[in-house]
Amino acid sequence: MYSVKVSERIHWVGVNDRRKRLFENMWPMNRGVAYNSYLVLDEQTALIDTIEDRAAGCYIERIEHLLNGRKLDYLIINHMEPDHSGEVAEIVKHFKGVKIVGNKQTFKMVEAYWGFKENLHEVSDGDTLSLGHHNLKFVFTPWVHWPETMMTYDTTEQILFSADAFGSFGTLDGGIFDDEVNFGVFEDEMRRYYSNIVGKYSNMVQKAFAKLSGVPVKIIAPTHGPVWRSNPKTVLGLYDKWSRLEADPGVVVVFASMYGNTEMMADYLARRISEQGIRNIRVHDVSRTHISNIISDVWKFSGLVLGSCAYNGYMFPKMEYLCQELEHLALKRRHIGLFGSYSWNGGGVRNLLKYAEGSGLNMVGQQVEIHGKPNLAKLQPLDALAVEIANAVKAGQPQ
Repeated sequence: MYSVKVSERIHWVGVNDRRKRLFENMWPMNRGVAYNSYLVLDEQTALIDTIEDRAAGCYIERIEHLLNGRKLDYLIINHMEPDHSGEVAEIVKHFKGVKIVGNKQTFKMVEAYWGFKENLHEVSDGDTLSLGHHNLKFVFTPWVHWPETMMTYDTTEQILFSADAFGSFGTLDGGIFDDEVNFGVFEDEMRRYYSNIVGKYSNMVQKAFAKLSGVPVKIIAPTHGPVWRSNPKTVLGLYDKWSRLEADPGVVVVFASMYGNTEMMADYLARRISEQGIRNIRVHDVSRTHISNIISDVWKFSGLVLGSCAYNGYMFPKMEYLCQELEHLALKRRHIGLFGSYSWNGGGVRNLLKYAEGSGLNMVGQQVEIHGKPNLAKLQPLDALAVEIANAVKAGQPQ
């Protein structure tokens, strides 16, 4: 039964979810996740976004306690994904007469989810709503990362309620604000969240940045992760960098190996890349490392080398899945090299090449494929690939 003041009249009423194992039933949540919701107590009252229903706890009671007998006038829906709209039906049921604020796309989903057709307050891009002291402006940011997504900007106190943008995996373990947490703990999880959930729509993130250009923002209040009150420029800078597909110098080596032969190639290659002066090297076994962590590293570093054994005349299935996901995410501006091995018939490298040629990534060096078990003589062609990928990384990102 607690809340945290974001400002004098605005309260954080979010919750931590440490039970759900998979976000969107796909992405592991080893550190859980927070669902942020905000209650504005003004001449009129407004709840901005709700939470996942299975994590509700005393959510309704906390809102009632803060309202202290007053009515809830508005429920603002910035984003309809169920981890934020999970309590909408309960709010409407409990707080009689509450008006749902959203856009035309929002209300299509509202009707599809709950059949609501009454007490809807439709807004257009740039519309405002006065609560008394607080004046709210609605900024449409479609495809960041659903078509109905919008942000709510409090022009009075320059607070941006940003929906999923600027969010992160990870629970808020006592600290709610950026100055109360060690951001080093959150940065990797924020990049994993961005690259896997929002990354496909990076061009739309840039359009949102353009729309918000010149708008003064003192606090960013997302629906996941810390509330940014002390240094919002930090998270703005990271999202700008990631959505431009900018990367740090480094190489991610990802391999698929059934009996260790391709893994031997990966380790040999990583060592040779290191000898070229590259210090940021990540080696991942696609069968052991969850794809979300691989994607996060691929988003971070400018070099990527994929290696696969042959599997029924094709590449290894989990490597195929990684390639499909990178293609789906429209990954660009990376250097790529390829290697692999086979025993009785090829297919791994041949099909990796098909992916690479269609990806738009910058192909580096010659593909290296070993027949049978590696030995020093068979491994030596990887020396040239190591030099090529290291030199490409040092030269900077492809455009």
